[in-house]
Amino acid sequence: MSQVFKALSDPTRRRVLQLLRKGPMSAGELSDEFDVSKPTMSAHFAVLKEADLVHAEKAGKSVIYHLKLSVLEEALMGFVHSFERGAEAPHPKEGISR
Repeated sequence: MSQVFKALSDPTRRRVLQLLRKGPMSAGELSDEFDVSKPTMSAHFAVLKEADLVHAEKAGKSVIYHLKLSVLEEALMGFVHSFERGAEAPHPKEGISR
């Protein structure tokens, strides 16, 4: 779950996910929506893939990204449930990625 929240912590990555809600888009189409370099966008795509929030597929010379909404929903529901009465608080060192 910590990888998902790391991915969501950046406004550019949140915007990418919002754009993908409309449907699959190529890396180029997504990059055109932002005023950053292509290597910077590639790094954002890598974080989203690592968190399993997007699926990338090769289509010729393009990479097409798809939103994996179910992963986002599961992470958010897990977060909400962690605040339910009787839920055990995680140890402070757990879930910290280094």
